[in-house]
Amino acid sequence: MRFVHFIRNGTRCIGVELKQGGDIVNLTASDTAFPGDLRSYIEKENALKTNLNRLLGSNPEVVKRQEVTLLAPVTSCDKVLCVGMNYKDHCEEQNAPVPVEPVIFNKFPSCIIGPNETMEYPAETQCLDWEVELTIVIGKEGRNIKVSDAMDHVFGYTVANDLSARDWQLTAGKNGGQWLLGKAMFQFCPLGPAVVTPDELGDPHNLGLRCRVNGVTKQESNTNQLVHKTREIIAFISRFMCLKPGDLILTGTPPGVGCFRKPPEYMKRGDVVEVEVDGIGTVTTTIA
Repeated sequence: MRFVHFIRNGTRCIGVELKQGGDIVNLTASDTAFPGDLRSYIEKENALKTNLNRLLGSNPEVVKRQEVTLLAPVTSCDKVLCVGMNYKDHCEEQNAPVPVEPVIFNKFPSCIIGPNETMEYPAETQCLDWEVELTIVIGKEGRNIKVSDAMDHVFGYTVANDLSARDWQLTAGKNGGQWLLGKAMFQFCPLGPAVVTPDELGDPHNLGLRCRVNGVTKQESNTNQLVHKTREIIAFISRFMCLKPGDLILTGTPPGVGCFRKPPEYMKRGDVVEVEVDGIGTVTTTIA
């Protein structure tokens, strides 16, 4: 299924897309058992499965796409985690070794914005960069999860732009050399447009993904280039922290980011950046 989170007539709702970019079954309006946000639904998924199947098998309320404003599918998660250096071809463009273990850093839930929003260019950086990323949405709480059990903890996948302030992330000695300020500035996680469940998406590790800036393709690769894939990422992270329903894990970006171009390229005010993963959709962000 393809779950979305949206506003219609001033009310927050969740729904199921009939097809990618198509009309939406309004779950919240059709059955009072359904909450108005997707994280709450994920937490109650097992209890709501009967309601969902009954509703989709009847004549539910279907709303036209143009009647809604899409929100980020998950807006109030416990954690936004990210995996760095996780594409073989991205490591090659930096002449960097492929990491033996996943490189983990984080953003914050307050970084999240919707799939068609305008963001403010941060005054604190001159080096705003793009990163298209396949994103795991956790469906079930767990610690010390075995690799063999990891897919049981996946609710679905979505798309994120891991926006990055490279001057704060990569300048030697700046802020002690850690990445947080360069990765977690305000509005640095455009997300969406849908969360697609594994049964609908198929193999998440054989999907085309790309980034365009002002219509020009900057990144083009495939998730088959991922170094550490879903099972390994979940098992590794859960050794150190408890994963919660609705948590997001951005899985890394392929080559073509601005900072490693020759000469480097960065976004400017007025730019429109699109990040896209096949089978899920496109996140479009205008830089104000």
